[in-house]
Amino acid sequence: MLTFFPKEDKFFVLLKRATINVVEGSRALKSLMEDFKNPQEMVAKIKEIEHKGDLITHEIVRNLNQTFITPLDREDLHDLASAIDDVLDDIDGVAKRLLILKVQKPTPPAIALAETILQGTLEVNSAIGQLGKGPLDLNECFIKVNTLENEADHIADEAISDLFQNEKDPITLIKWKEIYEKLEKGTDRCEDVANILERISLKST
Repeated sequence: MLTFFPKEDKFFVLLKRATINVVEGSRALKSLMEDFKNPQEMVAKIKEIEHKGDLITHEIVRNLNQTFITPLDREDLHDLASAIDDVLDDIDGVAKRLLILKVQKPTPPAIALAETILQGTLEVNSAIGQLGKGPLDLNECFIKVNTLENEADHIADEAISDLFQNEKDPITLIKWKEIYEKLEKGTDRCEDVANILERISLKST
C-alpha cells in the first residue's frame, strides 16, 4: 500500500543495518584470510551474511516502492542500497574463490587487501550513520576511502607484478591474479558508496 509520508527513520535504519552487515562480512573475510584452518565454515558464514544483506536491500527497495515522499532522492536511496550490497557481493565472491580455486594458504598481500576492505567498510558505516542527523560532514570519509582505494591499487599491482616475475606455475599465477583483482575491487566498491554519499552531500548544501 502506497503511503504519502516519508519513513525517514525506516530508510536510515535499514541503510545503517546494511552497512553494519557489510562490516561483519569484511571482518569475516579478514578472519578467513588470517586463520585458514577451516575455510569451508567461514565461507559459509560469509554467504549467510551476504544473504542477510540481500534481504535488507530488498526491504529498502520495497519501502521505496511503497513510499511516495522519501527523505532523500529516490534514485540516491536506491543507488546507495545497491552499492552497499555490491561491496558484500565482492566479499562473498572472494571467499568463494578461495575454495573454488583450492587455495592452500592466503598470501600477505591478500591479507593486506582484506584489511583495506575492512577499513573501507568501517568508513562507509560511519558515514551512513550521519544520514538523518543534520548537516553531513563527510569530507574525512571521502579522503580516507580514496586513500584506501589507492593503497589497495598499489598492493594489488605489486602483488601481481611479483607473480609474473617469480611464480613459475602458470595455474597458481592465474589463481592469485584473479583473487588479487577481486580483492582490489572490494575497495573500489567502497569508493562507489562514498561517491554516492558525496552526491547526496552536495545536494544538501
